[in-house]
Amino acid sequence: ALCAFIYTRYYSGLSFRSNPDQLDLLRDGVRRYLQLPADQTVLILHAKVAQKSYGSEKRFFCPPPCVYLTGPGWKLKQEQIKARDLGEAGFRVCGYMGLDSMGSSHMETQKLNFEEHCAKALYISDTEKRKHFRLVLKLFFSNGQEIGTFHSKLIKVISKPSQKKQSLKNTDLCISSGSKVSLFNRLRSQTVSTRYLSVEGGTFIASARQWAAFTLHLEHCTRGEFPLREGYIRYGSVVQLICTATGITLPPLIIRKVTKQYAMLDVDEPISQLHKCAFQFQGSEGMYLCLSTEKVIQFQASPCPKEANRELLNDGSCWTIIGTETVEYTFSDSLACIQDPVSPVPLITMLELTGGGDVAMLEVQGENFHANLKVWFGDVEAETMYRTPKSLVCVVPDVSAFGSDWRWLRYPITVPLSLIRNDGLIYSSSFTFTYTPEQSFLPALQILPKLTQDSDTLLNSIHQEFTRTNFHLFMQS
Repeated sequence: ALCAFIYTRYYSGLSFRSNPDQLDLLRDGVRRYLQLPADQTVLILHAKVAQKSYGSEKRFFCPPPCVYLTGPGWKLKQEQIKARDLGEAGFRVCGYMGLDSMGSSHMETQKLNFEEHCAKALYISDTEKRKHFRLVLKLFFSNGQEIGTFHSKLIKVISKPSQKKQSLKNTDLCISSGSKVSLFNRLRSQTVSTRYLSVEGGTFIASARQWAAFTLHLEHCTRGEFPLREGYIRYGSVVQLICTATGITLPPLIIRKVTKQYAMLDVDEPISQLHKCAFQFQGSEGMYLCLSTEKVIQFQASPCPKEANRELLNDGSCWTIIGTETVEYTFSDSLACIQDPVSPVPLITMLELTGGGDVAMLEVQGENFHANLKVWFGDVEAETMYRTPKSLVCVVPDVSAFGSDWRWLRYPITVPLSLIRNDGLIYSSSFTFTYTPEQSFLPALQILPKLTQDSDTLLNSIHQEFTRTNFHLFMQS
């Protein structure tokens, strides 16, 4: 019934505000969603830079872009398709990925293999003169229904890895502390022998099939635990690699520049994209992170007799480092029978509160906004005004909308923020909004039940103080 109602509302232009019963029906659906979110997430992982191909060569993107479909909503969608007697074949997700200038022709894109999750044959030729591009992912169900179009973040095009000493005045290719990187190794520089540092079963491995993103942190020179600090990574720095998917960490490592298979012990310049580097275990005498087939081991480097500032490595100890990006699109069609593509998927990046008194306004900043979106505070719809594709403005709902006993509350109320399209498609976010009561009024709240009927004026003043400017915003990690 809810599905049919929202479908009707979308195409007939009905307003929830003009029909309280319909609004209550939608709120019930949103409340059920918040209790058990049936989200569908499209996760795109890719490198920050891509090396251009020249002539007839094809320098495939390394690491290859990967796509993962996560969340319980995909299983729910499968059950809905089964219920319509479309069978398993109708549910299969098909995907095509290409560069954003290629158009929609499948001849110019690569079909995704969702068993490997990667598009391994993408490259950019020297006929492309632009300095940046995006990857475009188009997803369909095998019954022909379009899911949507999803874009990667901007990827910088380079001709070859920079051999010049990097300057912090030009940080485009530098790698900063806290950023995500991928490490890969090519024995004898052969593309077919590429292996990526990854994690499987709680163990670090060198995988030819999948790659992992690692958060690279600088270590602060203090004792005790590993405190994190900001800045650009330089050779000779002590760093820590943390797997973003599992949280598993390698011991502290000293990152070294590699030149002709020698680890350079006296270089302290900033690290650049696609540089060859080695990772020496801190406190060890020339022990380096190394691969041996699929295993990750320690390798004992040999001192150079002629130059004390060099150590000889083997092929398995020489890694190529590259920055990576992750973009995540989350949506849920559990409220409605969605017929249109879910894209463009709006992404919230920042919130800004303005105003006070009885009316507080919240500006929602982000990407891919349009006039058919409403901001929701938990299960309460806010009056929303579309400004630009990067800005929505809404009226913050009164705290009384979240319960009749708001007058007696002595603790903050935190509600999730989401965007809902006018056909019932939900776009959740990592942002929340918190209503906080004034501490100075807590003693008065304790005696309010004993007040007489003449206390309405006092209650109203408490409510105004409660809702004036006492809001806190934060983003969940």
